[in-house]
Amino acid sequence: MSRKIVPGCFSTKIWKKHFFKNTCCQCDAPDTEIQNEELEKRGIVRKRKKKTENKRVIISNLPFGSKKWKENPNRYYDSNEIKTTKYTILTFLPKNIYEQFHRFANVYFVFIALLNFVPVVNAFQPEVSLIPICVIMAITAIKDAWEDFRRYKLDKDINHMGCYIYSRDEHAYVEKCWKDVRVGDFVQLQCNEIIPADILLLYSSDQNGICHLETANLDGETNLKQRQVVMGFSSQDTVYEPEFFQNTIICEMPNNDLNKFKGYMVQPNNEQVGFNIENLLLRGCTIRNTEVAVGIVIYAGHETKAMLNNSGSRYKRSRIEQRMNMDIFICVGLLFVMCLVGAVGHGIWTGNFREHPPYEVPDSNGNFLSPILAGFYMFLTMIILLQILIPISLYVSIELVKLGQVFLIHNDIDLYDEAADLPIQCRTLTITEDLGQIQYIFSDKTGTLTENKMVFRRCTVDGIEFSHQENGRFRLKIQVTIPPPIKPSGITLERIHQIFQRLKLASLSQSFSSSQSSSHLGVSFSAKNTEEPLAVLESCDNKTICSARSRGQELQDKGSTDIDAASLDEVFGSATNRSLPTDFCYEAESPDEAALVYAARAYGFILVSRTPEQVTVQLPQGTLLTFDILYTLGFDSVRKRMSVVVRHPLTKEIVVYTKGADSVIMDLLDNSAKDDISAEKRLKRIKERTQKHLDYYAHDGLRTLCIAKKVLNEDDFLRWANFRQEAEAAIDNREELLIETAQHLETKFTLLGATGIEDRLQDGVPDTIVSLQEAGMKIWVLTGDKQETAVNIAYSCKLLNQRDTVFTINTENKETCESLLNLTLEEVKKNYENNKPQRKFFRIIPTSVSEAPEFGLVIDGRTLNIIFQGGLEEKFLELTQHCRAVLCCRSTPLQKSMVVKLIRRQMNVMTLSIGDGANDVSMIQAADVGIGISGQEGMQAVMASDFAISRFKHLKKLLLVHGHWCYARLAKMVIYFFYKNVCYVSLLFWYQFFCGFSGSTMIDYWQMIFFNLFFTSVPPLLFGALDKDVSAETLLRLPELYKNGQNSEMYKDSDIDVFSFGNPINTISLLTILFHLALEMKTWVPQIIFCTVLHLQNIQDPFLLQMSLPEDIAVVKPPFAKMH
Repeated sequence: MSRKIVPGCFSTKIWKKHFFKNTCCQCDAPDTEIQNEELEKRGIVRKRKKKTENKRVIISNLPFGSKKWKENPNRYYDSNEIKTTKYTILTFLPKNIYEQFHRFANVYFVFIALLNFVPVVNAFQPEVSLIPICVIMAITAIKDAWEDFRRYKLDKDINHMGCYIYSRDEHAYVEKCWKDVRVGDFVQLQCNEIIPADILLLYSSDQNGICHLETANLDGETNLKQRQVVMGFSSQDTVYEPEFFQNTIICEMPNNDLNKFKGYMVQPNNEQVGFNIENLLLRGCTIRNTEVAVGIVIYAGHETKAMLNNSGSRYKRSRIEQRMNMDIFICVGLLFVMCLVGAVGHGIWTGNFREHPPYEVPDSNGNFLSPILAGFYMFLTMIILLQILIPISLYVSIELVKLGQVFLIHNDIDLYDEAADLPIQCRTLTITEDLGQIQYIFSDKTGTLTENKMVFRRCTVDGIEFSHQENGRFRLKIQVTIPPPIKPSGITLERIHQIFQRLKLASLSQSFSSSQSSSHLGVSFSAKNTEEPLAVLESCDNKTICSARSRGQELQDKGSTDIDAASLDEVFGSATNRSLPTDFCYEAESPDEAALVYAARAYGFILVSRTPEQVTVQLPQGTLLTFDILYTLGFDSVRKRMSVVVRHPLTKEIVVYTKGADSVIMDLLDNSAKDDISAEKRLKRIKERTQKHLDYYAHDGLRTLCIAKKVLNEDDFLRWANFRQEAEAAIDNREELLIETAQHLETKFTLLGATGIEDRLQDGVPDTIVSLQEAGMKIWVLTGDKQETAVNIAYSCKLLNQRDTVFTINTENKETCESLLNLTLEEVKKNYENNKPQRKFFRIIPTSVSEAPEFGLVIDGRTLNIIFQGGLEEKFLELTQHCRAVLCCRSTPLQKSMVVKLIRRQMNVMTLSIGDGANDVSMIQAADVGIGISGQEGMQAVMASDFAISRFKHLKKLLLVHGHWCYARLAKMVIYFFYKNVCYVSLLFWYQFFCGFSGSTMIDYWQMIFFNLFFTSVPPLLFGALDKDVSAETLLRLPELYKNGQNSEMYKDSDIDVFSFGNPINTISLLTILFHLALEMKTWVPQIIFCTVLHLQNIQDPFLLQMSLPEDIAVVKPPFAKMH
């Protein structure tokens, strides 16, 4: 069977262009009444119409074929053909004109042009007045047509891509175009093929029922994802036969959530089988490492999740644009006043004549216009005459200038990351000038301030601490080596098993790490102090096991409370008798998991294989242990942990291994031992020691993680497994049921240990933060990490310094929270008043004044909840205004966005959010300017951002240099536009006083019409795109210059007083008078030249005298002399 040749790179390129377009067409949800009638005939649905209104019911298309298509209930669903164009050949002209008339300026100028066709009020040749607005609208129409034509070509290419659909007539998969795919069709996919629709996976050539996907086109992540065949279909040994499919699929209605999908399948015997997002292949993804996959289409065309997410970035209006719109309305008011003056003046002028002047022509009846009616007509004529006051080309010029600014930013070599081969991306063209007005910056920590390249440092097992001395080279996807082979000692398999039992870590999120500790081992570890901070073990995209155990010495006293440390190199040195494979590499969903896998591998515990059902680990002596995976409970932001249920290969016990945040795991421990006081004391001692180690790691800036386990008996496991299956099969409240079943299992754990991973700061972060703070920006760090870790990083990156007074507020009670806010605010105000800066006398500051202390605030997620729910936002904001930095720890993505919205709306300031992960998307979208960092956590933050950079240090030049330039250029250009138009109109208006307010002009009407369009169009464009008021080196050396943009000093009301205005006018007048005499003079003699130069010097003396006076004794200006 031949397949249409569609090169993979060509298809991927087409899909990427299509996915990142700026328009999206969404269709209405289909009607389900006819579907339900058909299902009632088949005995599937009986009187359940109300219950299925929010569900989609799908059956196979094969029983109907082409002849019975009208009887197919799936016919009401969207086809897979997409259409993202806005126009057709017939509708382009009227629709585009209608859209352009949504802009007030276009309506205004069309009205003026049409008004000029009225003979009684026209100011000049009517046809000429149409040229400017026609040129502007034609340029915009050509741009819109070109963009729509590009969308049409992309739609055509995508709709005609090939795929294989099962045909009942031919009993085989036949080649069809994407646009011919319908809901209910069976589609066969091959390796490296792009998925044409949202498909429920029913068959995979992989023996474990796994299909590997690359989702880079959707979320930017290049690591492969696994999708599982629906339960009950994975045990097929032969190719799947679609004709045997008799089930009915019931799932949720189309939505844009890429991470959630739920439904169930009703079999002919009425048995229900649940499925979720792990069984769904999304449109736009690419099949990898899987020969063949077969599935049934669930959503097609514009109802697919990819298309529903394809709405483009939201339109943002810059602050200058908002003020500019107000200024345009002011210009309209000024125009109205000028026209009114002209109309009144014309009426008064004509009313003073006793007889009609000879140039006034009566109408056909011999009647003359009354002064009032003549004044009204003159009012309309003046509108036509003075229309230049409203800049017709301003909007187009701003778009062109911003395009030039974006081009210069994109091509700045200093913003290019050579290591990652990534330049800066400008994803929004409308807010470049807002980069120069930022007042608040909200930043994530991990991956934004830090590298997000985790390094295993220390771990604590059973209350004993271990260091990882050779860890500097263990990085994600970096070759791992170990010390030279040591002669193997007489270590036995039992001994290795004891080591393995001691710290065996299993975790999952497509990854898994296992850790087990024998509670009956009365052995402790000998320890010695180390200088390295602690480290961890965790899992990668697959399962990982890491263990630690002392090499020989038994412990001292059980009651010892010393915090000891043993080197992992000493622990496993004798157990390692060979070097590791140099070509062994793991794929990890997060850098944390990769660090744990590589660290475990460095000491001989190697992850050999990982499947959905089993994970195999190789011990240091070469023995392989294979664990059966019974269930995996993935991580979620509610539980803040992840678990795996396995069957141990030696003991055959069912064990639950859990890893998660220490604040969560510690509350889930079983602190009581059955009738064993000594064991209870031992557990308590281990918990206390582990907590001390965790605090120590967090103080050193390490990322902490706790590992625990729980042994289940068969009956308890089977009972829980039944509940879990029911939750997985549910379609209503499925997510809540899954979380509830997971929480029911994750209780009464035994603590195994904890880990600490180092996440190093990026290069240039401290210098960048210091410069941004000097520029007047307040920086907040919103992170989900432990409080101590965040504070340590804040000191390391110079967000806080040792002289700062840092307040920490952690509480779960509203009254306590309010009291702490009041006390802290009172203390801050007291210090602020005591250190209030004094006035300087003759530019001298009294030496007795000491430097005012700076304040910092640290707050956790629980306290943020109290603040938002208890109405304490105002006190919180008042306190933060006195703080140079704020750290919000243990905060959720929702809390991050709520904090940003609170600051932006309540304080009316310009905000910027920067992050690198999916948990930062809501924060990035909530800010005025969103910046994504293309780091280790995929591209979701980049896709939701306005600008994308690869390193945090690039933010310094982006804001201080390009932000300042963009704001200064655009602000001055907009002011210049208004200036040149007011100046030109003032000439026309002033001339009316000399021509009897007749509407005449002293300028040719061609020159008037093309004043804005041609004569004065290019210089402002070049000025707005290329002008540099200050050099880049100066802006970086003096960050305080950035405050001009924060205070809107370049685009604000005039503060020119009488003297500042009068001196230049006087100088210009005298120069004009004297040079006019010079033009009249026929003979130049030395005496005349001397007198002229002397007069010119006298002209400048008063002005220069005032400019040379000291600042403290300048000329006193009367308060009434202000002129705006």
